[in-house]
Amino acid sequence: MAEKVRLQKVIAAAGIASRRKAEELIRAGRVRVNGKVVRELGVKVDPEKDIIEVDGRRIRPPRGHVYILLHKPRSVLSTTSDPFGRPTVIDLVPTDRRVFPVGRLDADSEGLMLLTDDGLLAERLSHPRYGHRKEYIALVIGTPTEKELRALQRGIVLEDGRTGPAEVKVLGRRVPQEVLDAGVPGLQKVSPRGFSWLRIAIAEGRKHQVRRMLKAVGHPVIRLIRVAIGPLRLGRLQPGQWRALTPKEKERLFQEVGLNHERKK
Repeated sequence: MAEKVRLQKVIAAAGIASRRKAEELIRAGRVRVNGKVVRELGVKVDPEKDIIEVDGRRIRPPRGHVYILLHKPRSVLSTTSDPFGRPTVIDLVPTDRRVFPVGRLDADSEGLMLLTDDGLLAERLSHPRYGHRKEYIALVIGTPTEKELRALQRGIVLEDGRTGPAEVKVLGRRVPQEVLDAGVPGLQKVSPRGFSWLRIAIAEGRKHQVRRMLKAVGHPVIRLIRVAIGPLRLGRLQPGQWRALTPKEKERLFQEVGLNHERKK
């Protein structure tokens, strides 16, 4: 007999929603088990035998999850759909699996994104407790002073509170090789005077956080490219291109968020 697991974990593992969102679905009466509405969060089920439905649609245990790295171009939305018909990251990935982006990049930003149907991994990567590192290369107006760099490294007070410490380094006016390798379009090899490139890494995920931090110290962002999420790097992935994670990348990612003992494949 298969070991029973909590209902919200089964829903998350099927890629329907994160575990937190799955709990909301259960409380709202949108989940049925063997034909009966379930509203209690402590219910355990056998995902191989029990008939589990969300909004009338039966979910089934996934046959292995999908993990995709994508180089999101500018002007593409990091959502699963858009009511105005604008292009989204889902349009760039031809798969019949219901994948969704983990975290977001605003429309004007570009670079590395992770798409998956693994709700548990998405929850771990999004949870502040795990504080996974995200690294960006930014073209900004001006060049931060040592005092401004120290302020960023300590944390900046924004309208929604003080940020955590950031790693930040001035790279100069020449486009970083990592950006050139990734084929980021529309850049001069040497930026005009009055602009500079920075490398900045944070372990938070507030909306427009990097842009707001740099603006707060007087250096608005002109281009923002995400080059790393935890152990995953953009590398030579070109704009609009995607690839599956390698087994080694999955192992390192699971280890970072504490899933290495639960995920063997």
